[in-house]
Amino acid sequence: MTTQGRAEPVEWSADAGQAVIQSRAAGRGPLLPVLHALQETFGYIDPQTVSLIAKALNLSRADVHGVLTFYSDFRTTPPGRTQVQVCRAEACQAMGGRDLADHVRRRLGIGFGETSHAGGFSLDQVFCLGNCALAPAVTIDGRLVGRVTPARFDGLLGQLAPERSSS
Repeated sequence: MTTQGRAEPVEWSADAGQAVIQSRAAGRGPLLPVLHALQETFGYIDPQTVSLIAKALNLSRADVHGVLTFYSDFRTTPPGRTQVQVCRAEACQAMGGRDLADHVRRRLGIGFGETSHAGGFSLDQVFCLGNCALAPAVTIDGRLVGRVTPARFDGLLGQLAPERSSS
């Protein structure tokens, strides 16, 4: 089943995590492909997976942890049912992105890198969505939207299914 173009995550377990790791472990430079596959499968990378990855790839846990925490696209906690990204790059900032970012944080009641208490929303900042001509831009569950004002953002949230729009 998919939600707005993204697959519903599988519940994390050590066995399922090990299967994903093994499916990518034989490739060249497998750490990033393994991390991406884990996040795609589970929606996040459970911290318990670090030791499984380290053992399978013959790396230290510190090496795996360092890569996992270096890249802001990797999550170590389950995402909300609805994932929102706000572009914070220069073009979006010049077109009202700061005000939009402030509004989105207030509207969702969370900061960047956080998930709402009830698990309704995750909010992340990104530093270019490649939609500069239509700044400011956001994604909602991977769907890119340009020329977003605070009022338009509220309208986009209102279009979500009721069970997904509650925080």
